[in-house]
Amino acid sequence: MNFMERVLSRVRSERKTIVLPEVSDRRVLEAASLATAEGIADIILIGCCDDVAMNFPDISLEGVTFIEPASYSRFNEMTQTLYELRKHKGMTEEKAKAAMLDPTTFGMMLVKIGIADGLVSGAVNTTADTLRPALQILKTKPGTKLVSAYILMIVPASESAGERMFLMSDCALNVNPSAEELAEIAVASAGTWQSLTGTEPRIALLSYSSLGSGIGEWPEKVAQATRLAREKAPGFLFEGELQVDAAIVPEVAAMKAKGSLVAGTANCLIFPDLNAGNIGYKLVERLANAKAYGPMLQGIAKPVNDLSRGCRTSDIVGVIALTALQSIECIRV
Repeated sequence: MNFMERVLSRVRSERKTIVLPEVSDRRVLEAASLATAEGIADIILIGCCDDVAMNFPDISLEGVTFIEPASYSRFNEMTQTLYELRKHKGMTEEKAKAAMLDPTTFGMMLVKIGIADGLVSGAVNTTADTLRPALQILKTKPGTKLVSAYILMIVPASESAGERMFLMSDCALNVNPSAEELAEIAVASAGTWQSLTGTEPRIALLSYSSLGSGIGEWPEKVAQATRLAREKAPGFLFEGELQVDAAIVPEVAAMKAKGSLVAGTANCLIFPDLNAGNIGYKLVERLANAKAYGPMLQGIAKPVNDLSRGCRTSDIVGVIALTALQSIECIRV
């Protein structure tokens, strides 16, 4: 049984409720249909059932719950809650009412008050459109200094190796993290891997240099981040700076990072900036025909996850399942 099969088995046994606010997108509706039919999660769609049925008559949404914000029985209560949360930032009751008509904001409030366990968005909206209301309404996990995003990448088996899984971060949020921020991302990613998989994280902080083979500002930043990560979380294995081949190929690691407990066997890959992270994960996804789930957020107080706007229906179903798993495990990413 592979990782996603184990995830699906777990979430089917403990059904959670996941909100999908983007009902104008066919992929989202197809994912809602599949997730419901396959017992992965109970799904709430934000919008009008009749409008969706008229626009997408070929998609069966039997068993899916539709909620229209303006006519929802708890709309006024939720609006008041939003006003109380944000009035110190200049929110008025009128502005709160208008904001609650936005499907993503309304969906976040359903998670806030416990009607839903998590939310998945981003097939249509940008990461900022998802992250902003999440931070405003759900806030960050206690003790969290930085919200970051990761991709869970599952690379299919080949002639030389079996299926491999990697956690890659940050791939969506932090453009040019400092050494301190990079260390926070690495520590958060280690905790996420351990919680999701139940196995030991081996974290490689990536650069164009391996353990001093190159010089420059960027390798030094990564090396400093590695030192800080080790101080913050001495129970985890961190190595850096490492080139990506030294991180994941044992034969290369034997030459470039001999004796390292991480090199050659890394399962968490920490990119030095957003350029590298976004380009890197999309290359792996497309050229290796890998499954990329996310970007998923770590550091939010309740499970909220983003999607790439280039995602496929199957990708959305996978993120729904992982969001349900996060809720079961009380992971706040």
